[in-house]
Amino acid sequence: MSPTRVAPAEPSTTTRTTTETTTETTTETTTETTAAQISAPVLTALRSTGLAESVVFDVIRRALNEDLPGPDGEDATSAATVDAALTSHGSVVSRADGVVAGVPVAAAVFELLLGPAVTVTPVIADGDRVAPGTAVLQVSGPVRGLLTAERTALNLLCHLSGVATATRRWVDAVAGTGAVVRDTRKTLPGLRALEKYAVRCGGGSNHRMSLTDAALVKDNHVIAAGGVAAAFAAVRARFPHLAVEVECDTVEQVSEAVGAGADLILCDNMSLDDLRASVAIARPAGVLLEASGGLTLDVAAAVASTGVNYLAVGGLTHSAPALDLGFDLAVAG
Repeated sequence: MSPTRVAPAEPSTTTRTTTETTTETTTETTTETTAAQISAPVLTALRSTGLAESVVFDVIRRALNEDLPGPDGEDATSAATVDAALTSHGSVVSRADGVVAGVPVAAAVFELLLGPAVTVTPVIADGDRVAPGTAVLQVSGPVRGLLTAERTALNLLCHLSGVATATRRWVDAVAGTGAVVRDTRKTLPGLRALEKYAVRCGGGSNHRMSLTDAALVKDNHVIAAGGVAAAFAAVRARFPHLAVEVECDTVEQVSEAVGAGADLILCDNMSLDDLRASVAIARPAGVLLEASGGLTLDVAAAVASTGVNYLAVGGLTHSAPALDLGFDLAVAG
């Protein structure tokens, strides 16, 4: 099965200062240098994800630097217990049922740390289901390096696969209703792009990537602006090109938001009856609805069946348990 392919978002056009241009040029140079260390198959798989290479490489570099700080960082345990000349092979293997995400990212960890001394072979693609015993990734090379890279690669792969697995459970729960499962901005700092990619691998959809690409008028904005209609009008006047979503917690607010011209309404902690009433108001006007707050897997189908377009699930990224994956090193003969 081919890797999940998602096109990267188009960057917005802004006025750039000399400092911004210099920083961008430096970042591009660093990214190109790093990409040159990655084998063609892994680089192709990484690019097929739609993730910006600069973002992925930055995450990997920071993760490796946590384990090997400083210019002379060394894995003390592996250096003391493993002969420098010893080579072997091993596999990243699933210990549980789930959906994988981040296989090319994990492969890049091994290659960035070990360079041409390691051979990495992805066995399955992002978005594939796995069962206990399923091989995900095969590697061969210096044992010291394999053991040093192991935890960094697994940390990223287990976390992203956990997000994909949680997402797939929600997607399966609402299957046949027409509702789409979406994530939120409740992501771990520095990992948003990767976590949102993992959501896509699990079959979910992404909400806004940042505060700049769409407006979401929440309860505190409504309070500050003096009402739902006033808050919507203020955003529309200042940012006429942005889609505007308005959070509502009553059917009356939904009616007000629809009348104001909202593109999308977030129905927060509403009962099933209130969701149905909101759908009856919004659908004739072509306004989309997103259910949020208090959602659990056991009520997902019922909520989706009210006619809402989306279910917003923050837990996909902020609470997804890691998928249990391990690295099995072949015993030297």
